[in-house]
Parts: sequence; C-alpha cells; structure tokens
Amino acid sequence: MKKIFTVICLFISAGAFAQTVREDAIGHRVNRLPLTKISILSSGLAYFEHSGTITGAAVIELPFKENAVNDALKSLVINDSASQNPSVSYQGEQALFQILRSLKIDLSDNPDTAAILSRLRGTEIVITAPDPASGRIIGVEYRPRILPTGMMQNETWLSLHTDKGIQLFNFSDINSINFKDPQLRGDLSRALDILTSSRNLETRNLIINLPGSTNRNVTISYVIPAPVWKVSYRLDLGSGSTKPLLQGWAIVDNDSDIDWNNVRLSLLAGRPASFIQNLYPPYYVWRPVLPLAIAGTASAQTHDTGFGMRSRVAVAEEAVSEDALIADRALNQRFDMEMAAPPASLRANVTGGAVETTSAAATGDQFEFTMKNPISLDRRMSAMLPLAESNVDAKKLLIFSGSNTGRNQNPRVGAELTNTSGMKLPAGPITVYDGGSYAGDALIEFWNEGEKRLISFGEDLSVTGAVMDTSSRTMSGVIVSGGIMTLNRTQEFLKTYTFKNNSAEEKNLVIEHLKTSNTKLESPNADEETPSLYRFSTELPGNKEFDFQVRETRVLTERITLLQLRPETFLSYISSDEIPANVKTALQKAVELRAAVTAAENEVREAERQRSAHVSEQDRIRKNLEAAGNQTEQGQEYLNRLLSIDAEIDKLAPELEKLRENTRAAQKAYEDYLSQLNL
Repeated sequence: MKKIFTVICLFISAGAFAQTVREDAIGHRVNRLPLTKISILSSGLAYFEHSGTITGAAVIELPFKENAVNDALKSLVINDSASQNPSVSYQGEQALFQILRSLKIDLSDNPDTAAILSRLRGTEIVITAPDPASGRIIGVEYRPRILPTGMMQNETWLSLHTDKGIQLFNFSDINSINFKDPQLRGDLSRALDILTSSRNLETRNLIINLPGSTNRNVTISYVIPAPVWKVSYRLDLGSGSTKPLLQGWAIVDNDSDIDWNNVRLSLLAGRPASFIQNLYPPYYVWRPVLPLAIAGTASAQTHDTGFGMRSRVAVAEEAVSEDALIADRALNQRFDMEMAAPPASLRANVTGGAVETTSAAATGDQFEFTMKNPISLDRRMSAMLPLAESNVDAKKLLIFSGSNTGRNQNPRVGAELTNTSGMKLPAGPITVYDGGSYAGDALIEFWNEGEKRLISFGEDLSVTGAVMDTSSRTMSGVIVSGGIMTLNRTQEFLKTYTFKNNSAEEKNLVIEHLKTSNTKLESPNADEETPSLYRFSTELPGNKEFDFQVRETRVLTERITLLQLRPETFLSYISSDEIPANVKTALQKAVELRAAVTAAENEVREAERQRSAHVSEQDRIRKNLEAAGNQTEQGQEYLNRLLSIDAEIDKLAPELEKLRENTRAAQKAYEDYLSQLNL
C-alpha cells in the first residue's frame, strides 16, 4: 500500500475555515474513523491509531484537547493509498475570539441585547412593540424607577431616530428586533453558528480532507499526552509443594472524550525522549525596521584599496549559500525523521510471551505488553487489566542494614526473587501473601528477565541486631629513596554485627554492609556487590546469639622530606616501634651527621660572636680616645689597646673561614648521605 506521511498545518483565515466546514458538510459527510489501536507508554504519551474503509472523497474529523494539539501536529501520520493531496485544517489558537471580533456583531465577550444595540449605533432596525417603528439606533440608556416595594431599579430604554423624530422604547415592551442590513443579519447568524460549533472550548478539531474516488482502507495515527499506565503486583510466596506465584495488573485511564470500543491495547515500558514544540499558535519572526530610502545629503566617505575580481562580498555570499545548504539538509533530515512511520511496535502485531494474560515482546529499547483480546472502556473511566501471571523463584529471608550503628534494630522480612516470567516487568508496588495471609507491601524497580532482586515487606520482631565499629592503624612499609621517606600505613575498619534470634527457627539472613570509601574488602567474600554496599548471606541459628565480622582496609601513604626534618622528629621515628631496624640505623647515622653540622654551625657562630665583640670594643675605645686626645697618657693607652684588638681580629679571620668551610663540608656530607640513602 502506498503510504503518505503528511503533516500539513494550514493557518487559514476565519472566513475560509467556516466556509470549508460548510462546503464539506454539503459535499462530503464529515465522519470519524473508528479507534482501533492504542499503545500507552510509561513516559506519559500514547499512540492512537484510527482505521477504516472510506469511499471517494472524505472529510475526517479528529477532536483533541487543546494541550494535545501540538503533539498531534508533530506526530500525525496519514496512510491513504488514493489521496495524492491530503490536507489538514484546524481552527488556530485564539481563532474563535478573533473571528467573532471581526464580525459586524461582536459576540466574543458574551454581550446582552442592550450591549449589542449600543455597539451598533446608527444601524437601521425594525422593532415590534405596541407601537411598531423603524429607525436608526441612537443609543441605550438606563432610567431609575421606584418599585411599589420602595426599592430602586434601572430600566433599559432604546432611543431611535425615526420619521417622527427621536422615540424612546422600553425594552420590556419590545417583542422583536430585526436588522435591515442583510450583511448584518448574515454576520449574526454566522456568529451564532460559530458559537454553536465551539461549545466545548477545550476541544480543537483537526479536519482531514482526503480527496479520492476509490474504495480503500485508511489509517490515521498520532502520539499525544496520556495518563501514565500503572502496574501493581500480587506475590504469593507459596508453601510446601505450591510454587511462588507473581501476578501483575495494569491500571489504565481513558481520560478522553471518546469511548474505546474493541480496541487493541498495548502497554509499553521504557523511557523514550519526548518534547513539546509550539506548532499550534501562529509564530511571527521579528524583523528590523529600516529607514526610508529617500533622497538626502551624501555623507563624507573614504574608500579602501580594492581586491581582485573575487571580492569579499562574493566569498561571504558563497559562505551564506553553503550555510543555507547545510541548514536545508538538516531541516530535511529532521522533517524525514518527524514524518517517519511509527515504530514497528506501534504498527505490527506482536507474538511470544510466557503468560496467558498479555503477549510480551521487546520493542527497540522498550518492552511491550499486548492484551490478548480487544478491550472496551467508556470515556472518563479507568480499568485494571491482567498484565502477567507466572511462577517465580522466591526465597524467604531477613535483610539487615548496617547503616544504623550503635543501636538495636529488627531486620526486614523479605524475599529474594528471580524473574522467570520471560518478560521485563515495570516498577510497581507488590502486595505479598504468605501462607494465604497478607504479609505486607513491597516496592520493586524495573525488573529485567532472569534478574535477581530483593524485596522487603515488614520487620521480624523475633530477631534483633546491632552494629559496632572499630578501627586501627598499622605500619605496612617504609621506603627511603632520594631523600624522601615514604611511610605506608594500613588502616583497618572492623564492623561487627551481633544478632540474637529469639525463635527456634533457623533463618536465612542477608547483611547489607555499606562500603567505606576508598577501602578494600578483606574478609569475608561478598555474595553480591552494588555500587554502595556489599551483601553477605549467612544462616542465623535458632535461639542463639551470632556474630558476623566484616573487615576492610585502606592504605595511607605519607611522604616526608628528610632534609626538612627537625632533630627531635628524627628521634621520634628512631624510637618508634613501627619503624624497621635497618631504617632506624640509617636514621641514627643521619642524626649523627646532622649533629656534626650543628656543632660546626655553633663553632662558626661562636667565632662570629667573638669578632663582633672585638669590633664593639674598638668602637668604644675610639670614642674614649676622641674624648681624651691621642697626646695624653690616657690616649696613648687607648691607642695600644686598639692595636691589640686589631691583632685579635686579624687572627680570627682565617680561623672563621676555616670553621665556615668545615660547616659546608659537614652539611654536604649530611645531604649526600640522605640523597644516596636507599632502603
């Protein structure tokens, strides 16, 4: 069959729209194709398919809620083998208001008769009253009147300009009003027709025109927002020879104004990308306002040196043309994608599945459940439909979380389930029955085929558990190389789980141990691992206390530059029991070399102190000599002392240089030792 995928958005004038509807009503019967297939997605959308046989040219009307029109325009697909030029027309947003405002009689704001006549001042009318008259409307006025009860009431009066002059008529006396202008009468009739056809302001109709002359099958489909279908499960854990049974029910809602009669219903579980684009209202592009091209004075202007024949303007035009070509190709690709036929899951019958309630099959990245038999559901009604029923592997157990440290808590009652239904199952609540009795409620996320999953639905009051945390740190290795000492310490985290089972029954227990960041699990081996926790399975004996320990380790690395260490820090490492003996010996020698450097530095400082003392004494003696004079006996004594001190300073100079050389040699020996030390 030839397929015509088309979305034609015709923004037409109010008059053209009204005329199209009337002409179709005269020439062709406006009808609605039966709704035959629905696929409801778990992402809040639904695929609707209408199909049926038409003869010749036909006009098909599709009603939509206003908030669904954008999606309908984006996804509408028409499948007709005979129509070469199908079209889709619809009343644009605000069209009703604009149409009514454009008529000579404006009924857009629901005016009363007095308001209508007041707006039509100057119009010729004929009224039927006790005194019939014809004339032109001057206006409407309101006059107070005192009722017999004493209350005040305004009366409405119509003033006309007639052959007899200005006449006033009480509205309560007027039986009929007729307009002499035939166009005015036509506009009034047209306004009333529009209001009649648009009683439901929340509904917008798409009018699909299918020209043709043959007898053929036509399919129309679209995707619009719809209530999310929901699922709820019942799980019977069974007993003895009875196998655990999982039963799923789908809850669907028909929130439309169309009854579903013998519709093929499919339910899709997945998360496709979807968005809304504002296709329904008219869109106007902003344009700049340019000044008028009129004569004026010429402004002064300079001109740059010209280029060759291939000017920059031509290059720019070619670049624009290339950009336009690329944009055009992208637009065509997007148009092709939007016009493409819906996925095979939305068109074709699906087969397979392991249950009697629905057929289940993978559909791209989604999973589809198709009802075995057509369903019927009245508008604005909801229904619960059987989705799946299958035996599953289930093992009862207790689940204990290690997140609460230092206080007693009861483990959760739960079960380990394996999906053996042969289908992917959506997320939903599970009502659990155990031994024929209600046991509790659980929740489960999206459940793949063959996947194991834990659920919990209560607490076991006969079992208590507590968690205690301890940690310790030990030296695991020391490396000395290139003057850097690397200390590797191992930090151990030990978590002890203590349980007390007050019942005589032995129970299966799963411990959920939260991972400690940046650690390695040492013992015991985990039965299961998730991104945030380890799971350990064990048996909990009856009427006993039971301990379970989990050990994790973390390596801590500390890098120390030996040259920057203070002597007392060296001594602290030497005296530490964590440091190996060979490292202690090496550090002891480093301490000795460092002590030699310190001793040499002290000798230099002492010599520098003596030299500074001699210089200070010289300054003092010079001041005294200046006061006593060098010709006096006291002055001569000061001169002799200056000479003696100068001799001492000269004697200290080579000795100080030697001490400094000794210090440099000791420092070099210390640094060379540390840099060449490898342990």
